[in-house]
Amino acid sequence: MFGRVIVTGTAQQRAWQERVLPPVEPVRPDVWSVPVPIPDSPLRYTSSYLFIDDGGVLVVDPGWDTDAGRAALVSGLAAAGAGIADVTGIVLTHIHPDHHGMSGWVREQSGAWIGMHPAEAATLPRRAWPGRDPGADVRWLVRHGVPEPDAGELAMPPERIDELMDMAEPDRAIEDGDLLPLTRHELRAVWTPGHTPGHLCLHEPAAGILLTGDHLLPRISPNIGVHARTDGDPLGAYLASLNQTAKFAADEALPAHEYRFRALDARAADLIRHHDERNAEILAALEGREAPTAWQVAAVLTWSRGWDSLHGLLRRMALAETLAHLYHLAAEGIVRASAADPVRWHRA
Repeated sequence: MFGRVIVTGTAQQRAWQERVLPPVEPVRPDVWSVPVPIPDSPLRYTSSYLFIDDGGVLVVDPGWDTDAGRAALVSGLAAAGAGIADVTGIVLTHIHPDHHGMSGWVREQSGAWIGMHPAEAATLPRRAWPGRDPGADVRWLVRHGVPEPDAGELAMPPERIDELMDMAEPDRAIEDGDLLPLTRHELRAVWTPGHTPGHLCLHEPAAGILLTGDHLLPRISPNIGVHARTDGDPLGAYLASLNQTAKFAADEALPAHEYRFRALDARAADLIRHHDERNAEILAALEGREAPTAWQVAAVLTWSRGWDSLHGLLRRMALAETLAHLYHLAAEGIVRASAADPVRWHRA
């Protein structure tokens, strides 16, 4: 299903297959790819991108904040002929810790500004969870059918929430269509909501590149999920964003994970088809059951590793993805949710 991309980051792909970090690489004049390791993750690393400019360096997605991550970013800057003090700006495709985690440290070291889309800034835990109730997460999980013992295991630990509350606030807003303040590059923001509400891609037409963040990856489908404070239809937003990015078919994709590729339009079409097939699978699951919960639906769906092999965060992400599809089908008028606890789903 996902074999139609043309791999251009061959050294990255080889490193991926060998389960090692790929090299720091110049991908265009004054544009560098720097792998920053992610601890204990199957994604292994985030590709941070450096745009060397007359006034300094713009960093896109600094990566997860660990000692190894800091060393990797500093080493990548050195390979590009710069240092941490030369960083003047930080742009986030989105605020997940494997992208935004190191932003605060880089700003402390360099005085750089941090920019993100306003819809993304609104999801920063410090803003989205004011006066948070420690028991709210468990109640949300139970509301969607998670048995109480499992809900306690899947709930986010308080210490992890405290870490997320410390994520760096932005200094400037970057809206759809904004040009970033660079002299050697014409880098424009493209708003692609779905994976997160304020996810940004970045397009440089003269260089023929689109930085896709987690919006388009060459091999896996990014997590599109409903979470405790999610409103609306994130899957619908993602599908619309895929249709938008398909028009960059002539460009090379520079993703945040795995390896560079071409044929963005084919990749977008494959992902749209994948979600259509998942919708059909969910509808089939509803047909054979008496008003199941989202948890019960998730347990019978096809997962690459199998439901029984999913534990902890991975099982929670599976529930979030299932809810995203149910919310989308509800927005389309195809399914309905009960008003009672736990929430149960049936065909409209």
